[in-house]
Amino acid sequence: YLSHKARKPLPDLDTSVTLIWKQSGSFHHESSNSSEKEGPNTSVLCPTADAPVAVLDGKSSSYFAALDSNIENLQKRTQQLIEKINENRKKDHTVMSNFRDSLLLKVSSLAEKLEEMMFLIYDCHNKQMQDKLQELSEIMERISQNQTELRQVCHTVEAAYKDLCKQPEVWMQLSLCEEA
Repeated sequence: YLSHKARKPLPDLDTSVTLIWKQSGSFHHESSNSSEKEGPNTSVLCPTADAPVAVLDGKSSSYFAALDSNIENLQKRTQQLIEKINENRKKDHTVMSNFRDSLLLKVSSLAEKLEEMMFLIYDCHNKQMQDKLQELSEIMERISQNQTELRQVCHTVEAAYKDLCKQPEVWMQLSLCEEA
């Protein structure tokens, strides 16, 4: 069976990432209170600290307000995209986890089926081997019986030969037959 590795947490995009331009002081993080938000800084155009502050006319002020609105919309859309990416990553992680679990179950199931098939084959082979061993045992028993009978025949022939050797007239007749 497969071993589980420690699952790594998903890397999230930084959800606090927003387009903030602090130089102008006109854009703030989304978590800032609306009462703390400043409007566009109209005193940005000061060449020196001692010089009087130039006030922007109405067209410039509305331009910067529209720019602030566009940038805030971009910040919100960026934040939404980041959150959507993170949600999709979590879904992907869930899908992969489910796939891994499903794959482990399938592999485990297939391994069990393979093991069952092996045992069925072993049973079939055991039956065949048992039959062959029984046949071999019967053959060995017949060989043992034939060996015992052969020993008895050898002992009988040996005893008959010894009896023949003890009788002198038989030897004489044998020797006469050989001379003729």
